[in-house]
This record gives sequence, structure tokens and C-alpha cells, in this order.
Amino acid sequence: MSPYQLTRTLDPDAAGADLRTDVVHGLTRSPKELPPKWFYDARGSELFEEITRLPEYYPTRAEREILAARAPEIAAETGARTLVELGSGSSEKTRFLIDALLPGLEGYVPVDVSESALTGAAESLLAERPELRVHALVADFTRGLALPGTPGPRLVAFLGGTIGNLLPGERRTFLRSVRSMLAPGDFLLLGTDLVKDEATLVAAYDDAAGVTGEFNKNVLAVIDRELGADADPDDFEHVAVWDAEREWIEMRLRARRALTVKIPELDLVVPFAAGEELRTEVSAKFRQEGVREELAAAGLGLVRWWTDSGDRFALSLAAAR
Repeated sequence: MSPYQLTRTLDPDAAGADLRTDVVHGLTRSPKELPPKWFYDARGSELFEEITRLPEYYPTRAEREILAARAPEIAAETGARTLVELGSGSSEKTRFLIDALLPGLEGYVPVDVSESALTGAAESLLAERPELRVHALVADFTRGLALPGTPGPRLVAFLGGTIGNLLPGERRTFLRSVRSMLAPGDFLLLGTDLVKDEATLVAAYDDAAGVTGEFNKNVLAVIDRELGADADPDDFEHVAVWDAEREWIEMRLRARRALTVKIPELDLVVPFAAGEELRTEVSAKFRQEGVREELAAAGLGLVRWWTDSGDRFALSLAAAR
């Protein structure tokens, strides 16, 4: 049996169709919005990697600290023979889990919409760990997911605080879909950024070097390239705002003047008033009790809760009930 297998469950034009739908829906509603997944073309992915190294952006370092310290405990608690990672990307932080779970780990199942990211990560992992078996899935896990037949217990990892990009209703749906994948004795490992002071949170999304602003504006470059639009990033200002009531950060693009964006491929003209904002990301922050309640509502019981040394970020381990 080959140590590497790749299964495609996405139609080749799925991304293009989704982009067209999201742009039409998001830019014709009020207030305007686009989902954050459209940041991540090749340039956007490079910019995000740069963001993770910025002094203001703590989540990646904090989560890595927890994984480095707690991976052996996670392995001992779960006894996982299969590790499934949703939104795996480069699988860089996952190496802590893989190494802790080996030699009992029989398979790693990374799931991502990017085939190139999956292939690169799998080749890198197998070069370092030839005994590992990888079954990569090119899939959109937010639409529900059928996992390949894999031995249990299974550990599903959703890291990076990415669950914060989902609105509360979307989180409920997502967590229920994850629970439906799990059998008794399986686990979910969830990364969540924690509520903290406003200055720290805003700085993480509005860094002094302006990298996050460039990353935010990259969504316009994607629309221009893929849909023939004429949006000029210089016409928009990057904005990061803390919503204390909802306990989330919003990233927005604010029109510097009254303007229109033409999108010929969609036969669409989008007017912006001076100062009008387009929301491009929500990043919710969490408290332990809230995470416990959301997990419980989906049929998952919180087993362990770990934070980094600064109590900035948390990993929670939940068991299928």
C-alpha cells in the first residue's frame, strides 16, 4: 500500500463558482461583506505566513507553544490511530502531534481546498517520516465531509483559531458536522483565540508594518484577476475594529472616496459611498465556558483545556458523546 494517497471531492470549478456566488451576494447586500477564504491565493498565503512572524501577531506562536508542550498528553489521552486535520495547509504545527502519536499512528488525513498545499505538505512529511501513511482530501470541510475508512480512535484537529472566522450559526452547523464524523471514543482538538484587552487584539490585525492591510486588500486583487474587476486597492483603507458586545474582531475595507467597482464577468457595477465599509473577516475570540457550551450543544464533551503561558490562546480536547 502506498504511503500517500490523494482523493479529490471538489469539482475543478468549485472555487470559481463559489467566488462568483460570494461576490454577487456579498457586494449587493448592505452592509457589504465577503468571506475571508478569498484572501488566500498564492500571494495571500505568502502574506499570511509573513503575518504569523510579526511581533503583534501572537496566535501562531501561542498555539505552537501549547502543541510543543502538550502533544504527548494529547497522544496519551486519545490513543489516536488516525489524525484528521481540517484546513491543514502546510501541516507545519501538526508535526508535534504526528511525532507524539507515532508509532501507533496508522494514518494522517489532511483536508484542504488547495491541492498544491496538500501535495507539498505530504511530500515534506513523508520525506521526514517515511513510515507515515497519508490520505489527503481535496475538500471543503465547511460543506460536510465523508472521511475515508480509517481505524479508530480518531483525532480530528481544527487548529489556528480558524473556527473564529465562522459566525455563531455557522459554528453550530460546523461543530455538529464534525460530531457526525466521530464515533464514541473519537476526539476533536480545537484551537481558539481567547478574549483579551482591546489594544492587543487590534494590533494583531493592524500591525505597524502594514502587512495585514496588504493581506486584507489582496481580496480585491483576487476579484480583479478572477472576475475582470477594476477595484483599485489604493482606493480603500484597511480597518480593524474590536466589537466588544460580540467579542470579535472585524476586518474591513473602507472606501476613501465615492467610487464604483465594475465586474464585467458578473455584469455587475458596485457603488461605494465615501467611507462605506466592506467587511472581509470576522475573527471571534472565546472564553472557556463559551467553548464548553458550544461543544456540548454539538454533542461533544470538553475533556482537557490547555492555554499558552500568557493565557492568550487555548487548545481544547473534546470527546464524542
